[in-house]
Amino acid sequence: MPPNLDRQIAAALRRAAFPPGAALIVAASGGPDSTALLRALHRLAPNFRLRLHVAHLNHDFRGAEADHDAAFVQQLADRLGLPASIDQQDPIAYQKQRRLSSFEQAAREMRYAFLYAVAQSARAPAIALGHTADDQAETVLMHLLRGAGPQGLRGMSQLTPWPWPQPHTQPAPQLFRPLLTATKADTAAYCQTLYQPYRQDSGNYMWRFTRNKIRHDLIPNLTRNYNPRIRQALTRLSRAAAADCDYIQTQLNRHWPTIAQETPHQITFNINALTSLHPALQRQALRRAALTITADAPDPLRLRETHIESMLDLLHNPQGGRAINLPQGITARRQNNTIQLTRQAAKPSLPPLNGDHPIPIPQNPAETIQTNADGWRITIQTIPSNHPVTIQTIPPNPPISHESPYPPNPAPPNHPQPPYTAQLDRNALGNAAILRTRRPGDRFQPNGMTGTKKLQDYFTDAKIPRQQRDHIPLLATPRGIAWIAGHRTAQWATPRKNHPTLQITLTPPPNP
Repeated sequence: MPPNLDRQIAAALRRAAFPPGAALIVAASGGPDSTALLRALHRLAPNFRLRLHVAHLNHDFRGAEADHDAAFVQQLADRLGLPASIDQQDPIAYQKQRRLSSFEQAAREMRYAFLYAVAQSARAPAIALGHTADDQAETVLMHLLRGAGPQGLRGMSQLTPWPWPQPHTQPAPQLFRPLLTATKADTAAYCQTLYQPYRQDSGNYMWRFTRNKIRHDLIPNLTRNYNPRIRQALTRLSRAAAADCDYIQTQLNRHWPTIAQETPHQITFNINALTSLHPALQRQALRRAALTITADAPDPLRLRETHIESMLDLLHNPQGGRAINLPQGITARRQNNTIQLTRQAAKPSLPPLNGDHPIPIPQNPAETIQTNADGWRITIQTIPSNHPVTIQTIPPNPPISHESPYPPNPAPPNHPQPPYTAQLDRNALGNAAILRTRRPGDRFQPNGMTGTKKLQDYFTDAKIPRQQRDHIPLLATPRGIAWIAGHRTAQWATPRKNHPTLQITLTPPPNP
């Protein structure tokens, strides 16, 4: 008789009903959970006519230990006669590239991007993951601590659609978690039954990771002092939340055609129709709208309960004309008897600007200097101190949130096109300036503000699409960023009376 774990996984395979001959990617870290999963699937694959393909990503932050894990997975795949895709990537570099604050989030996104690529290459309809009931309990508790709503409390499901935007037209793989009814003790015991060794990941004990603190501190404390079956209680909570969410989605499907009007990058709700629904349906309708209009975005939408609460406040507040800014360039606006969720369509990126390019500063009155930086043409001329100047005061692209920190200055078109021109105080710039793009930690003092703010926060408030942020030229001096080309000058670099003024024009290289 096969071990109990085999029966659980076989039942999950029957429910998933993958087509005969389908490839199934098995994410294998080398730990007991994924090793038990791989061995069980290898035993069951002939009965379900599945082709297994092993995938392992070396995260490259544990040195030799990670290399040994990769070698272990490769040797196990070879012994089982299975093809394997093994790669090595740097999560710290990925984190910097994507401007993510969480290393855990960066590693997770990088890992799933790798698994997606393997699944696309193998044309696999699903990726098998070794998440257990213990992982489920930790996930629910972590979401609870972060203030998640019912969607977060449902945790993980056994079979779910790909949760992020799809970079390819080929159908995205599903995520298959057949071990959600098993515990980590079950997987370790299964490996022991088969005399199958496995690896232990020291990263699972690093205190810097929130999940490890929950696993090794919070849950044991709750088990000792509050509920010895806390893991089972959290698992029951996830099942109940999942059932409630599924029912709410079914009800929302019935009402959706009468409450929402969909156009590309915009969904419009009739306020009377939406507010006539139960509050639970209102919440899910707003969430669905945000997810729908970002379905083709290059990054996953990170929508929090605070964002849902802000949209609900907009829905039930009769004050018209208000708007709020949400992640991924979404604007929610109340207008007349409607709530509109709109996402600014991504515009083509500017030509690249690589490295730091010194910019010569004119020293003499009426002097003009032309130079080039990575194909960009820079023209700088001195304007006499008695010549009228134009002070650039470009606030974030409207609509402006009622919480916007910027003064309500007149604004040029929402998305200014090159060439870009600005006038700056010659004395404030000094004699050293460079043209570059953004760096981690950059700060900026927008014209009209007394203090500085993170450049990342400025880009977010100004609703500058994420795809464009790495390409926007910045004029920087030892004092700081003097000008965000096409958007705003710094307060300290604003032209002043009786000071010489520099007029700077940037022209991008011609399109190839």
